[in-house]
Amino acid sequence: MKQIRTEDAVGHVLCHDMTQIIRGQYKDARFRKGHVVTEEDIPVLLSMGKEHLYVWELSPGMLHEDEGAARLAALCRGENMVLSAPKEGKIEVTASCDGLFQVDSQRLTAVNSVEDVMIATRHGNTAVRKGDKLAGTRVIPLTIPDRVLRRAEAAAGRTPLLSLRPWKRKTAAIVVTGNEVSSGRIQDTFSPVVVDKLAAYSVETTSVTCPGDGTEQISGGIAEARKTGADIILCTGGMSVDPDDSTPGGIRAAGANVISYGAPVLPGAMFLLGYFEDGTPVLGLPGCVMYAGATIFDLILPRIVADVPVTKADLASMGEGGLCLGCEPCRYPVCPFGK
Repeated sequence: MKQIRTEDAVGHVLCHDMTQIIRGQYKDARFRKGHVVTEEDIPVLLSMGKEHLYVWELSPGMLHEDEGAARLAALCRGENMVLSAPKEGKIEVTASCDGLFQVDSQRLTAVNSVEDVMIATRHGNTAVRKGDKLAGTRVIPLTIPDRVLRRAEAAAGRTPLLSLRPWKRKTAAIVVTGNEVSSGRIQDTFSPVVVDKLAAYSVETTSVTCPGDGTEQISGGIAEARKTGADIILCTGGMSVDPDDSTPGGIRAAGANVISYGAPVLPGAMFLLGYFEDGTPVLGLPGCVMYAGATIFDLILPRIVADVPVTKADLASMGEGGLCLGCEPCRYPVCPFGK
């Protein structure tokens, strides 16, 4: 750093915070470390008694922290994201629409392994709303060599580290299994829960049918649901291994390719996911979805609505963090479940 006359400081970077005191009105840092002095700042600095300033000397190949943060933010930003202005050396990435937020974890780790740079994000594969904060970037020192940023950029590769996929699937059909429901012996209390969860993602439930039990009845109910053109088909109940639980067989008989029957998540181990040839997803929902605060359905639904294919490997990876702790009251998604 070097000392220069305040009048000559325009364009230079301050080395430390500078406090302004106005008796009875104000006492705080008027200018913070890293601030780039402007023409308008000169009278204020002089009124604070600052006739000389200590500023950084940016040698060739060195960048100010704001420029470094901007370079890192550019590595993050995908479609449907906006960047804040630099503030105290940091830039925030914000969602410009509702959707599924995803992170390329491997490449993010590679970038954060480069010295003196950092990118912090929220958890990937989670639902976000327009205006939600997605990530923050900054460099650690006040100035940073350009070569360090170039190493970070090489680690990131050519595509954004983050993605935000807006909701695409808009309609759903629910097939309620069980003779006790179709006969009217008990009231259907399952589908209202599913309808509410779908509505949270702007998915309209266009039909609810109760075909009863049995492989043929359930497969027939699914076939009728497909005729409605619904973007998502959901079957409620009948998902355990009891002999009279026919939902998995009904889904297979309807022609779906079952990706997985079972998931390493509690509650929700008996979950089933399949896809028809045209890409329409069909979900077999275990009974826990009806009464538990958060289940496998809550973890998978954002991906389904965003039309992101879910694989067997995706489900297998959910074991770590897949144990709900059953907190009262339920705080999902502000909790470790699914993360």
